[in-house]
Amino acid sequence: MQQVNKRAAGSGRYIYAFIPDAGTMRLGRIGLEEAEVYTIGDGRVAAVVSNLAGSRIRPQRRNMAAHQEVLKRLMRDQTPLPAAFGLLAESDAAIVRILADNQESFLDQLARVEGAVEMGLRMTWDVPNIFEYFVSAHSELQEMRDLYFRDGDTLTQDQMINLGRTFERLLESDREDYTDRVEAVMQGCCREIKRNNCRTEKEIMNLACLIDRKDQERFEKAVLQAARPFDNNYAFDFNGPWAPHNFVEMDIQL
Repeated sequence: MQQVNKRAAGSGRYIYAFIPDAGTMRLGRIGLEEAEVYTIGDGRVAAVVSNLAGSRIRPQRRNMAAHQEVLKRLMRDQTPLPAAFGLLAESDAAIVRILADNQESFLDQLARVEGAVEMGLRMTWDVPNIFEYFVSAHSELQEMRDLYFRDGDTLTQDQMINLGRTFERLLESDREDYTDRVEAVMQGCCREIKRNNCRTEKEIMNLACLIDRKDQERFEKAVLQAARPFDNNYAFDFNGPWAPHNFVEMDIQL
């Protein structure tokens, strides 16, 4: 989670990430507005930046793609602390202040993610109608629905609320149970696992997994193992490797 206060005027320094300082690096003109990407360091930590005219960055596809391209380039050789999109400092001096004010935190987090990548793992119900699937899978919900519709009448507001609450309770209970089962398998190949909020009703889990770079094949095998007990009503998919966005915590004041 990153909290950013933006304040810049004129030509600023757009920040992509923080890495261990290994002397000045130049990554070429792969930054926002095709600007050259380079580092500003203090001997221990360096900010990966490019020059940017103006004080506002629009979240346009090309800008976000350039931001990700820089992170992808960094990930070839190391694991950076990725900055939130839109982080802009006034000048080189402002970058130096950020490094000084946050050096110990940056060093601790760089040590935490060194040699690691982030993988995403999702599990969903692969069914046409999630409510009808739950009715067929849970006798409690089926009995309640049949009782309410016994006479073919339109449901009262209280009945609709009760039916909805029962469905939501069973949904959350199954999500928790299934996520616990999957995590028990995945923990063997992950340094850390973070549960992110489900984005749709059919989503069961949305995990961010921090793993060693060398363990990507092992991670894929673990996903297959975790999926094996579930039938065709469930779907698994994973993505990555990414910079460890979900495992970086920075509160940068500009």
